[in-house]
Amino acid sequence: MDIFGVLQLVGGLCLFLFGMETMGDGLTRASGSKLESILESLTSNIFRGVLLGAVVTAVIQSSSATTVMMVGFVNSGIMKLGQVIPVIMGANIGTTATAWLLSLTGLEGSNVFVQLLKPMSFSPVLAAIGIVFIMFLKSEKKANIGYVLVGFATLMYGMDIMSSAVEPLKDVPEFVSILTMFENPVLGVAAGAIVTAAIQSSSASVGILQALCLTGSLTYASVIPIIMGQNIGTCVTAVLSSIGANKNAKRVAAVHLSFNLIGTVLFLIAFYGFDAIIGFSFMHEAAGPENIALVHSIFNISVTLVLLPFYKQLEKLATIIVKDSVEPEKKPKDGTLTILDERFMETPAVAVAQARTAAHKMAELSRTSIVEAVKLLNTWEDDKFDYVKLLESKIDRYEDAIGAYIVKLSRLDLGNADSKELSMILHNIGDLERISDHAKNIAETAQELHTKGLAFSGDALAELKVYTDAVNEVVDLAVESFINSDIETAMNVEPLEEVIDVIHSEVKTRHVKRLQSGKCTIELGFVLTDLGTNLERVADHCSNLAVCTIETQRDEFDMHHYIKSVKKYDTDHFTERVHNYETKYTLPL
Repeated sequence: MDIFGVLQLVGGLCLFLFGMETMGDGLTRASGSKLESILESLTSNIFRGVLLGAVVTAVIQSSSATTVMMVGFVNSGIMKLGQVIPVIMGANIGTTATAWLLSLTGLEGSNVFVQLLKPMSFSPVLAAIGIVFIMFLKSEKKANIGYVLVGFATLMYGMDIMSSAVEPLKDVPEFVSILTMFENPVLGVAAGAIVTAAIQSSSASVGILQALCLTGSLTYASVIPIIMGQNIGTCVTAVLSSIGANKNAKRVAAVHLSFNLIGTVLFLIAFYGFDAIIGFSFMHEAAGPENIALVHSIFNISVTLVLLPFYKQLEKLATIIVKDSVEPEKKPKDGTLTILDERFMETPAVAVAQARTAAHKMAELSRTSIVEAVKLLNTWEDDKFDYVKLLESKIDRYEDAIGAYIVKLSRLDLGNADSKELSMILHNIGDLERISDHAKNIAETAQELHTKGLAFSGDALAELKVYTDAVNEVVDLAVESFINSDIETAMNVEPLEEVIDVIHSEVKTRHVKRLQSGKCTIELGFVLTDLGTNLERVADHCSNLAVCTIETQRDEFDMHHYIKSVKKYDTDHFTERVHNYETKYTLPL
């Protein structure tokens, strides 16, 4: 092979790897939230775990990425070690899908149908369709499909270029002798493991092996141990990902490695044992791309079937390999925030879902803080006061952690829907944090009343009851609309906020009258003013949450324009809702 042949081989390899990466990214983005839904459906049923592991890996075209996600889930406490073992086994099966796609390059025959099945016959058509989807159709979903098609066509062209580049090598004795060396199982396993570890993709290394097979110089005796080694080499990614994780996450990587090592040893012992007794006649026959795909599938399926009943023992083995620390690990201050694991950024759709989950938890905490703070106005409890302060501190941490995570995540190549959702979350966590601040202020107002032995008049208490009930409902509506992305619920917030503004103004007016008539003291007046201001500000932040939800779902983002237009152009609808809330929250005479 001359220098031009080497350049052709390198170029083909680069196109192949780039095509595989593009296709995998397109598939991941196209699956989007569906991928998260699949992962969320994991249960203690080991067979479903295997199936889902295979499906997810076939979708994202990477068993390494699936395993890294499992490391992240266990590190975050979302899943237990025992749950992810079947998923890892399934991932090994799912990764064989790529080999079967690539095996189409080895199809031979003059029949027109066989020719149509060859990738070089239909890849140009797929590439053309993909380019149209990407460049001319204004649809993110179609663009993602376009990237999948273009990626597939690119990797197939790369495969074809590699095959053409190595074809002359079949007549080079030195090249053939090197490949013959891999008939030694130890050398074959080592070669497969090293190459796969270097490129961190068993699918890619299998594709390279399939390209070499097209020279006709690789025999079954050579490819079988290489394929075994490829399954070991792919564990490197998970091992690297587990660095810095907790002990259970490290055990996920240990399970992945031990599963593939044990499977390889058992398969090699059984296979070469039978070969020694029976003498397989095909061992020195040339293996084609489809034969490699078949061997790859047989190995992974058979190893899974053999070891699946022993998944509990694999879990125990992992605990032996990664022992408990002498000093117990410190528990995180808040378990929910551990789901914001940077390992999930390997699969952005999952990382976005984790940010969403954390933001929803933050919204629930903000709602709880208001409910508990309002209760303190009626019944003072020291523990409840401390709880409201604790919630405010926790929500501050949520805002910092979620904000930092989203900033890092936004630097990745995200789809429009994911980018839009992250923008909404980033905008809303500020309002959620401010709601908790006002809850703390309300609790401190209740503390002042309790400490100084102050008490509002019966009229003031009745008015505050209406006021706080309205605020509790507006918080409920805003939080529910945010969590469920529910426009209909969100559209109830602004009318209620309008009514709360009226209540706030009326309560102040009535307070002034009571002050003038001597029914209220100046000190209680200051307290009531602070309390009313905080309640009214809570409603304002709820309005921001709801409008953000509405505008994001409508793919717009002009909050002031929305508030003006909803009052000006949606008069009947808006007025009707305002009237309903005015009836519901009428201050006592």
